[in-house]
Amino acid sequence: MRVRRLRFEIVLCVTATVLTAAGRAVDVKTLAAAVDTHYNHLRSLQAEFTELYRGSGMERTETGTLWLKKPGKMRWEYRSPREKLFVSDGKDAWFYVPADRQARKTAAKKLEDVRSPLAFLLGKTKLEKELQGLSLAPDVPPLASGNVVLRGVPQALADRVSEILLEVTPDHQIARIVIQEVDGAATEYRFGEMKEDVAIGDGRFDFKPPAGTETVEGGLEP
Repeated sequence: MRVRRLRFEIVLCVTATVLTAAGRAVDVKTLAAAVDTHYNHLRSLQAEFTELYRGSGMERTETGTLWLKKPGKMRWEYRSPREKLFVSDGKDAWFYVPADRQARKTAAKKLEDVRSPLAFLLGKTKLEKELQGLSLAPDVPPLASGNVVLRGVPQALADRVSEILLEVTPDHQIARIVIQEVDGAATEYRFGEMKEDVAIGDGRFDFKPPAGTETVEGGLEP
């Protein structure tokens, strides 16, 4: 009798666990809407980032600090392995490498390249609208337990990007973005120490090339 009771209790426990898990099943539309809402309400964001690039037989890892501010302002300060700066005030975008004494400039509206998906962090778009076939990616392990990974194809960059992976935290923050290009190259951004709605002066997004710096128009490649 005790054995039967124990087995019965185990079955009840397992059944309850399964039902609870089913109740927590992720609904992609609901999750995407929650992410949109979260970022649409943000005014600014500061985070530490790690950028990993794999392609053309090489791998590169870089780290630094990111500042974002609406509307359309961003500043990426790369510290390691060498100093670089990618900054945009919403009108002009600059890429500057102090060691090269060169600064590249282009209109922010022309930044239609693999960095475009980072607009998600500025709350400028809707995930389901921009990512065709948005779905769960159960085959991709998240960086942290409890996070959910989504995948989709960016309609605006379908000729260059085969898919984008977004890792979303339980708080609906985007902790990772993986941009998989059609040529096999992949760029991954990981975000940590995220601080939302912090005070960031507009001056942080201004850039003037230091004296002796060559300025080149077009072609930004951090």
